Amino acid sequence: MAIDPKKHEMPTQDPKVRARNFKEVALGYSEEVAVAEANRCLNCKNQPCVSGCPVNIRIPEFIAKIKERDFEGAYKTISATSSLPAICGRVCPQESQCESKCTLGIKFEPVGIGRLERFVADRHNEFSNEKPDVAPANGHKVAVVGSGPSGLTLAGDLAKKGYDVTVYEALHTAGGVLVYGIPEFRLPKSIVKKEVETLKAIGVKRETNVVIGKTLTIDELFEMGFEAVYIGSGAGLPNFMNIPGEAYKGVFSANEFLTRSNLMKAYKDNPDTPIMRGNKVAVVGGGNVAMDAARTALRLGAEKVYIVYRRSMEELPARKEEVEHAEEEGIEFKLLINPVEILGYKNESDPRDPLNGFVTGIKCVKMELGAPDENGRRRPVPIANSEFTLDVDVVIMAIGTSPNPLIKNTTDGLEVNRRGGIIVNEAGLTSRSGVYAGGDAVTGAATVISAMGAGKIAAKAIDEYLSSK
Repeated sequence: MAIDPKKHEMPTQDPKVRARNFKEVALGYSEEVAVAEANRCLNCKNQPCVSGCPVNIRIPEFIAKIKERDFEGAYKTISATSSLPAICGRVCPQESQCESKCTLGIKFEPVGIGRLERFVADRHNEFSNEKPDVAPANGHKVAVVGSGPSGLTLAGDLAKKGYDVTVYEALHTAGGVLVYGIPEFRLPKSIVKKEVETLKAIGVKRETNVVIGKTLTIDELFEMGFEAVYIGSGAGLPNFMNIPGEAYKGVFSANEFLTRSNLMKAYKDNPDTPIMRGNKVAVVGGGNVAMDAARTALRLGAEKVYIVYRRSMEELPARKEEVEHAEEEGIEFKLLINPVEILGYKNESDPRDPLNGFVTGIKCVKMELGAPDENGRRRPVPIANSEFTLDVDVVIMAIGTSPNPLIKNTTDGLEVNRRGGIIVNEAGLTSRSGVYAGGDAVTGAATVISAMGAGKIAAKAIDEYLSSK
């Protein structure tokens, strides 16, 4: 049977329609399309795709189950190594991981592994009423700081081995960046809630509204009987450019903008926590968070949304799919330009308030790509006498985040690097015995799947550590 050279398209909402609603953009494969896509898999003996997956999902095995229409068997194969399959199928950059290793991709388009994972997980969540097995207790207690993808992955892996695991979350809802950072149109919160409830069903406990480093310290967790602590608190401290005008009203970090929209439901009519909705919005940055912020601003009613990025499209770090979706929805990319000042005006009626002013535009300078930097990327260089003004009334800074310093400032003996990331060894062990860390708290802002991979590594190390005790 001839192999289709192209992966089956993912059906989506019409761009003109979806740009004004928060419903999920991608609609998912049907059974017939999923089976047809699975039949493109060559079932390679050496399984190169598995080596590209940070959580080592047995990819050819679950795809083979789809070919046989054993969809629940496919789900069980995935969930043996992944605690969050419905999430990974939506937000993981498969094109640079498992699919980049696909043998079929040498000659044709690779198998749509992520799309198949999503199909399998969604079908299980819709039709299966089977309760997961609960492992017998082994008598060991582990605390997890943060309920993002890294913490949830570790909690799930250890719970399956009989550990008494409690996850502490600073916000009122479990899920970390999955609920506050990723928009509803890309990752519905019902999906996150379902995955969290699955972990609860296998024994994972969770405590919300607990800020570790303030409500409780790491030392106090040990005093409560926990034998190991995993820090998966993410990177929630936003970065700014430190240019004039960043104090004007209408300047947001992407973190605040997305949290207000996603977690606090600012996108709804008459929300309890509204957000300033601009008519013309500039999002500074070129990663996935920038795409999320820009597309959210559009859905909140902006007439015009710009992505302002200092390099070219070739260097843009966001996923290709997210960039394509943004372009389809009408977002304009302003490339090779860099902001140097945010412009605004003061409301003199209240001179006591230094923040009392509003954005009227951003002054930018045109850039050109010069010699490569230490990471091999060509460094953007300003072009002399090229300044111009972009007319906007809201500016969103999406130029990265850093780990929150609260935990390291309240924990003795915890070593961090110059960027505030917790220093760990290859097993995720910190400079303190029994304290492990992973995900964005270590690396700074990265992908969901890399955070999950760090959680799996640390779970294995904690299991070995406590088993030896």
